[in-house]
Amino acid sequence: MKALWLQLLIPMNMLKVSPLLYIRKQLLIWHIAMGYLRAIMAAKEYSPRVLALTEHIISLNAAHYTVWLYRASTLFALDSSIEAELEWVNKVALDNQKNYQIWHHRQLLIEHLYAKVSSDPAAIQELADSETAFMTRMFAEDSKNYHVWSYRQYLVRKLDLFNQKEIESIETLLRTDVRNNSAWSHRFFVVFSDPKISSPGCKATESDPKIPDEIIDREIEFAKAATFETPQNQSPWNYLRGVLRKGSRKLSTQECFAGEFVSIPEDGEEDVKSSHALDFLADVLAELGEVEKADKALELLGDKYDRIRKNYWDWKRSLLKEASLQEKMSDLKTG
Repeated sequence: MKALWLQLLIPMNMLKVSPLLYIRKQLLIWHIAMGYLRAIMAAKEYSPRVLALTEHIISLNAAHYTVWLYRASTLFALDSSIEAELEWVNKVALDNQKNYQIWHHRQLLIEHLYAKVSSDPAAIQELADSETAFMTRMFAEDSKNYHVWSYRQYLVRKLDLFNQKEIESIETLLRTDVRNNSAWSHRFFVVFSDPKISSPGCKATESDPKIPDEIIDREIEFAKAATFETPQNQSPWNYLRGVLRKGSRKLSTQECFAGEFVSIPEDGEEDVKSSHALDFLADVLAELGEVEKADKALELLGDKYDRIRKNYWDWKRSLLKEASLQEKMSDLKTG
């Protein structure tokens, strides 16, 4: 494709062939290569020339899923070097940042390789280190690449990387970009999906009584520190909410913390350093039953601090009032 565009950018009087002929030539190359592949697949051939052919086709179109699958089958049939294949895949991945087929192929390679090294802790650690190093290169190009983060989550489960080293690796990425939602999400996964301290089958949004209090306390402080660094960053505020839910703790336990960023006096103008803190405080006040104060916070969000989502904040105000009314009706019935 690069060669095609380079040709098209050359002045017409310098072209040896017309652009249309060049395109036709490229299509002919593609159809010939795919014709060979179909014939090879029909014959169920697994040979070194199949690897050469699939490499050529992938260079033309790295998103051809069938080609990747047949390449993997050929590699395993020939018992080819998985390490060498990973090195080649690294180059393809760096040139095709948004390609997800590459990462499925890589996962197949790791599954195959893991079966051979699963009884060797040193080999597993070496594999983990090499994979983490490569993902770091990928994140240097795009720190929010969804395919890489999905693969990383798979790798943590596969190689049991629920450890401090993985957490520290994520902290390094967060120091580079504290607003990276993907890194925050991965940290939450590593901390709260660790089978050694979590309940089997517990969902991310569910509380987990098995999580030690010291872990909950540590993650609360981590989120708060990041919030002090960038108050108008939604990621640590969301992370804090998630940690509190995991630990079965009320939002109101952090009322004083939210008060560091928001002050709404009965008389005079409010002082708001973060709209996300104002949102958090609104939920705290609702939890405490202070409906009027919670409604005031939501009103401020819709009218002044987050006007682009005014309809959303008005909807939350209607839910708040409806819940308050239902509570009053329930009290009348029980009274």
